Amino acid sequence: MRHKILETSNELFLNLGFKSVTMDEIASKLGVSKKTIYKYFENKTELVAAVTDYMFHTVSCGIDTICELKMNPIEEIFSIKRFIMKHLKDEKSSPQYQLQKYYPKIYASLTQKQFDVMQVCVLSNLKKGIDLGLYREGIDLEFTSRIYFNGMVGIKNIELFPLIDYSMNTLMNYYLEYHIRGIATERGVQELKKQLIQK
Repeated sequence: MRHKILETSNELFLNLGFKSVTMDEIASKLGVSKKTIYKYFENKTELVAAVTDYMFHTVSCGIDTICELKMNPIEEIFSIKRFIMKHLKDEKSSPQYQLQKYYPKIYASLTQKQFDVMQVCVLSNLKKGIDLGLYREGIDLEFTSRIYFNGMVGIKNIELFPLIDYSMNTLMNYYLEYHIRGIATERGVQELKKQLIQK
């Protein structure tokens, strides 16, 4: 039952936002009483923390699986983007913004975990790209991986990028093109163009 509560809550939070969804709505969607949910989660904050953890592990495992496929690094970045878009429902309700505003401690903890995982993933991607001649030699790996993470977090700021003007998928395509063009060789740019056609 715990897993079912997490899955359903995850779905509702991503579609409607962490603040907007009530425990009543979750119970109603599950077809159970609120008491049943409170057997597993003491309050909504505890549930939000568990859901973000669940979401983080689902996405991290998916990214690991993609990285094991040994694609070229540019193809890998776009495959990860497509996987994330599928799992985060294009983030129509700006869940990250609501999480940051109403559950700042959970947001800070999640951001740190995302940073730790992404650092490993992005550094590996950069090294592989340089070895294959798709990224330029001499780029500062640590700086590039940190600025990449900062940009990924930044495009989710709905005050800077209102969802009415940009879908999350469009923003991610713009950002990935911006990132890769900054570090790519001519061969890398050709691979980037191929990926952008696929979206």
